[in-house]
Amino acid sequence: MWRAGLASWGQDGERIQRLREAVDFAIYTPGSSAGLPVSLLKSFQAPSAGIQEDEELLRERIQAAVSGLLGLLGIEADPLQSRDHILLSMIFDQSWKQGRDLSLTELIQQIQKPPFDHVGVFDLESYYPAKDRGALAMRLNNLLASPGFSSWVEGEPLNVDRLLYTSKGQPRLSIFSIAHLNDSEGMFFVSTLLNEIVSWMRQQPGTSTLRALLYMDEMFGFLPPVANPPSKGPLLTLLKQGRACGLGVLMATQNPKDIDYKALSNTGTWFVGRLQTDRDQERVLDGLEGAAAGSGSAFDRQATQAKLAGLGKRVFILHNVHDDEPREFHTRWALSYLSGPLTRAQIKTLMSERRKQADVQHSSAQAASPSAAAKTGSRPMLPAGITEYFANVRSLQPEGAVLVRYPALVAVTRTRYEDKRSKTDHLRELTLMTGIEEGPAGVDWQQSKEIRLAPGDLVSEPHEETAEYGELPQSALNKSKYSDWQKQLVNWIYSERPLELYYSPSMKQHSQPKESERDFPIRLEQVAREERDLRLEQFRKKYAPKVSSLQERIRRAEGAVEREKEQATQHKMQSTIAIGATLLGALFGRKLASATNVRGAGSAVRSMSRAGKEAGDIRRAEETLETLQQQLEELEAAFQADCAALDSIVDPRTELLETTALRPKKSNIDVRFCALTWLPYWRSQTGAMHPAWE
Repeated sequence: MWRAGLASWGQDGERIQRLREAVDFAIYTPGSSAGLPVSLLKSFQAPSAGIQEDEELLRERIQAAVSGLLGLLGIEADPLQSRDHILLSMIFDQSWKQGRDLSLTELIQQIQKPPFDHVGVFDLESYYPAKDRGALAMRLNNLLASPGFSSWVEGEPLNVDRLLYTSKGQPRLSIFSIAHLNDSEGMFFVSTLLNEIVSWMRQQPGTSTLRALLYMDEMFGFLPPVANPPSKGPLLTLLKQGRACGLGVLMATQNPKDIDYKALSNTGTWFVGRLQTDRDQERVLDGLEGAAAGSGSAFDRQATQAKLAGLGKRVFILHNVHDDEPREFHTRWALSYLSGPLTRAQIKTLMSERRKQADVQHSSAQAASPSAAAKTGSRPMLPAGITEYFANVRSLQPEGAVLVRYPALVAVTRTRYEDKRSKTDHLRELTLMTGIEEGPAGVDWQQSKEIRLAPGDLVSEPHEETAEYGELPQSALNKSKYSDWQKQLVNWIYSERPLELYYSPSMKQHSQPKESERDFPIRLEQVAREERDLRLEQFRKKYAPKVSSLQERIRRAEGAVEREKEQATQHKMQSTIAIGATLLGALFGRKLASATNVRGAGSAVRSMSRAGKEAGDIRRAEETLETLQQQLEELEAAFQADCAALDSIVDPRTELLETTALRPKKSNIDVRFCALTWLPYWRSQTGAMHPAWE
């Protein structure tokens, strides 16, 4: 039946196969291992600079993150009254304004020892005593330590760019199944995901072409008309501002009364099916009427209500704010075989190969850990003139682990790359770490690794009271070596760290700095779509008047044909009557023809002559109609040919790109910091080493 239904709409298995080949399908199951796992450790990553500079957006982001987290703990907190919410919001605000990510483990530590001593005019202990803060930290720690929570911190981070395209630039359809989550877990995940989408949206340039689509099935509870759950704020933001950035939002619900009215008024297109209750009908009619009033279009409430009452299965009413009136349509058969919601077992089967071939990429390279066999002891004394720093410990101590600090040379650099041809003026900041070895060289920048350390993570004295220290090589005790290493770093950046740009011959565009070989074609594809849509709109404006004129002429020609046929029919009847009367008079009248019969015969001849003329008029009218229809077909063929030419534009994702390496001037390489730094590691009982500053 499904195959027959597809065939009735001109669909077949070949189109399904083309879709499967063109798009990567991924089913994620947060909090479960059935599908692809999702890590929320990155969910408290510092937002982009654009959001941090906007106080209102930053406040919304913090409120949503804190509300979702407290909801996961089963705490219903008022952002203005709850001290739990206020305390966590202040911790988030301080960390994010410093550009620092906030992990769950660090959040637990900061709840116990907040980085501030006053909340408003009250001192911290009066407002929220340490004992009570410890209880909150314990609840969060219990959540983190529970076996079931491990599935929340493993897997791919919530990176919207990665959810839309694979590492090779293939479009991706990312599906999140949350049917297995309870209400608080579902709200926590959805609000976190929506906030990530808002952050992604803020970073996109404006466009009138669709860039991505967010679809949410069953909106109950996420956008209610009265309450304000954590998901409501970001959803309203996406509905109000998403289209300007090329993001479409599609929502589905069985109960329109459960959707906030402000959301309905910001919805430009409605698909309305059969409604079960009169209350739902009234809610939809109110929303449609409000949307029509907002757009300045007319709305016939009674006619629309009558249509809603008579809808059948798979029949919908389409209301578009740009159309004069709602339209009725039938849905085609779906390409998917809609057997019902997927079970966790089915999701596990579908994603089994994907889990084996997961191509999860980390946002930053991890520094190699030192060998557990390296000698350790107490903190060494340094000669005068050598400055040392200590990286803060940012992760909780694993059970049975020991804190060990090893020496490294850490440098912070700022390099400017300039190029007139590609219109490039880019500032690159790097934080590099490399080991210090024995021998005359001491340091090899070729072996250095990029690490994430904010300026606030480096202190002149360690916070911990006890720690083991790795052995310090003799070269690190030579003050003059540090200036040599800094000069070597400048030479190494000049020769080994050029800025690579990609060039598209077909689009005649260079990539932007930091734009990868994967991201550049994706952006060009968006540019190509925008150009296609612009030219398509130009074609429509070019052909629309001609098509409209021809359609009007065809309408008049069809009317002319009908009139000629009607006149011919009437004349034919008159001729038939005249001939019949003449024959009857000749058969049943007097033996000698009367003058009346003679006139009747003449009238019949003239009627037959006019009938012949009418036949010629019909033929000429039909020829005119046929000529106009031919002209319309030719015009439509020309329009289709112009549109088809747009499809022949080179696909940026398959084009062979050229590469250009831009080297900076040495005078544009600024080493802002280069010093001995003690990096902390956790050494487990088995001897395994794990960076403690991450």
